[in-house]
Amino acid sequence: MGWAGDARLAAGPEAVRYLEAAFTPGAQLGTVYDDPTTPVVVTGIEEVATLRVPSGRLVVDAPWHDDETWKYRRGLETSPPRELAVRIPPGTHRVELAWTAGPYEFFGEHCDGVERAATRLRVSDQPVCRWEAGLGVDDDVDRLQPGDRPRFHSDSNVGCFADAGAWTALSAPFRAYADGAPVRRPTEQLAEGYERVSDESRQADLVTFPAESGGTVWLGRTATGDVAVIVVTSGLPGAEA
Repeated sequence: MGWAGDARLAAGPEAVRYLEAAFTPGAQLGTVYDDPTTPVVVTGIEEVATLRVPSGRLVVDAPWHDDETWKYRRGLETSPPRELAVRIPPGTHRVELAWTAGPYEFFGEHCDGVERAATRLRVSDQPVCRWEAGLGVDDDVDRLQPGDRPRFHSDSNVGCFADAGAWTALSAPFRAYADGAPVRRPTEQLAEGYERVSDESRQADLVTFPAESGGTVWLGRTATGDVAVIVVTSGLPGAEA
């Protein structure tokens, strides 16, 4: 008998369709806004970076929150990040980005409509048999209302995957502000909107990704319940259903 999971966390039909199509080149995710005759198609998958998670504990959150920076500047303890309740195998995992295209015209000018569909952490190559919302360690499934989907929020439209055991060191470059303005960060620039910070003492990483106002975290589980992928979606059609 396969793994069943908690029905309250299961993704709805529209979300499942979106999640299964988002990383399938050639799949249609929808149509161009205000033009139902032009499809939005997945054009490719890009490996942005690798992420080391030696603790097996994963943070999926904004790398900083504006209302926390004053605490950091004064040397006060900041709030803990949104760590997932699920554990993943310690090791190095791939961060991948799905691209879509939906061409359109704007005031007579042709636009290719290239966009990001979603970002995922590839934990294994095993097939996904079930999608569910990813709870944080402080989330209580018994308090979820029908249709609720736990998510993280981001004031600056940035999210990240990070090793929870090294969070303090990994997130520090993003929380270092001078007179309220961001200072130059000692981060590795990856694809546009993606950065990586490494803590070599712990062999751990943090990788950022674009996340409009934050995002919903989805777990793709195998038939035995193991987590194969962790996908973040932000305000995309069907993804929040």
